[in-house]
Amino acid sequence: MNRNSLKSHFRFNKQERSGIFFLLLFIVVFQILYFVGKSYPALEKDNSFVVDEEYQAKLDELKDNIRKKDTFLLYPFNPNYISDYKGYTVGMSTAEIDRLHAFRAKNQYVNSSKEFQNVTLVSDSLLQIISPYFKFPEWTNKGNSHSKGSNELGPSSTSKTVPIQNIGNSAVYSEVNDLNKVTAEELKSIKGIGDVLSRRIVKFRDMLGGFVVEKQLSHVYGLESEVVARLLGRYKILESPSISKININQASPYDLAKLVYIKYAVAARIVAYREKNGGINSFDELLGIEDFPTEKLDIIELYLQL
Repeated sequence: MNRNSLKSHFRFNKQERSGIFFLLLFIVVFQILYFVGKSYPALEKDNSFVVDEEYQAKLDELKDNIRKKDTFLLYPFNPNYISDYKGYTVGMSTAEIDRLHAFRAKNQYVNSSKEFQNVTLVSDSLLQIISPYFKFPEWTNKGNSHSKGSNELGPSSTSKTVPIQNIGNSAVYSEVNDLNKVTAEELKSIKGIGDVLSRRIVKFRDMLGGFVVEKQLSHVYGLESEVVARLLGRYKILESPSISKININQASPYDLAKLVYIKYAVAARIVAYREKNGGINSFDELLGIEDFPTEKLDIIELYLQL
C-alpha cells in the first residue's frame, strides 16, 4: 500500500466534514443537558397531592377491621393448664404464672376460682374478668379431690345419666355415651350429621387416637358450632385416651408430622429452629414458627413434651 492510497482513507469532502461537526455538536449538547439536569432536579409542584377522603375512609375501615381480627378472643379453658403465653394473654404477671406452675409441679390442682386466686394471688379485678371462662372437670362440682394418677376429665365410665331438660319441676334424663366410642352410624342420629360428617368425625378421632378435650370436635372440617353443641348434648368424653407424647427436642420432622395439627413443612421448620437454637425450652417458642397453628397451641401441648 503506497502513501497516496493511505492518505485517501483520511480525506473527507465538505459534506462529510459537516456531518462529523454536527454529530460532535449533538453529543456535546446532550452531555451539557445531562449534567445540568442532574445538578438542578425538577422542583416539586406545591399542593400536588390531594387526599381522597372517601378512599381514605375505606382504608381506615379496613385497618380497623384488621385490628379487630387481631384482638385476642378468650374461650373456656381449664386454669390448671395455663401456659406462659396463655397467662400473658389473659393479663397474669410472670410471678402469678410461676406460682401456678410451682403448685402444679407438685401434682396438685385448683378446683375453683377461689383456689386459683389463693394459689396465684391474682387481683380481684383480674379474677372477675377471667373466672367466667374457667372450665373445671365435672367431678369438681361434686366435691371429689383430684389426686395423683386420676383422670382430669373425671371417673372413667362408658355412659351416665344427666338431666338434659327441665319441664316444670321435673327433669327429663337421657343417657350420655362416650364420644370416643360412638360409631359413625350412631352419630347420624344427631341432626345436622349425615354420612359424610359422621365418617369424618370418626376418621379424625382415629387419627388423634381419641378425643382428649371436647374442643377438638370444632376442628372437624365442616362441623358447625350448632351441630357440635347438639352432639355434646348426647356424647361426652367419659374415658380419656392414653397419649404417647412426642419429645419435641428429639423427634424428627416425620414424627412431628404424625400429629394431625402439624404439617410436615411446619415440622421441618420446628426441627430447623431446634437445631439452630440448641433445643426448645418452652412451647411458647413455637408461636414464632412460620405457619404454626398458634390458635391450637393449648391442644398441641397435650401431645408434646420438652
